[in-house]
Amino acid sequence: MTTSKRLQAGDPAPAFTLPDADGNPVSLSDHLGRQVIVYFYPAASTPGCTKQACDFRDNLAELEGAGITVLGISPDKPEKLATFRDAESLTFPLLSDPDKTVLTEWGAFGEKTMYGKTVTGVIRSTFLVDPDGTIAVAQYNVRATGHVAKLRRDLSV
Repeated sequence: MTTSKRLQAGDPAPAFTLPDADGNPVSLSDHLGRQVIVYFYPAASTPGCTKQACDFRDNLAELEGAGITVLGISPDKPEKLATFRDAESLTFPLLSDPDKTVLTEWGAFGEKTMYGKTVTGVIRSTFLVDPDGTIAVAQYNVRATGHVAKLRRDLSV
């Protein structure tokens, strides 16, 4: 099974600028000096992705209180992200990567096993980027349900 290169703790976080749900550009460099959770999910408004996004929303105050910003990235177009954000009252930026360039650079797009078959798609992944722009935590193939609670335990937040 081939996949794009996977990032590890200590690697520099690949730079990006992507449009948010309103079409405004958001760059990782906008958040230098803060810890940032960058998470990649397959598709807005699907059951697993909705559960994961709502878990981040419901834990956002504690994460932000610990100095952590959250950014969600999917291949959805900004219009779909806006609908998703509004329907679920999401209060953190959702970024659009329809050509999957950033997904690929972060190792979050490639071959994966789904229902026993090998498919190519978004690999649900979560990263913690340190204030200096290096990867502190890299997690691939995370579960949508319970992931945010586990992440908070791992980060002592």
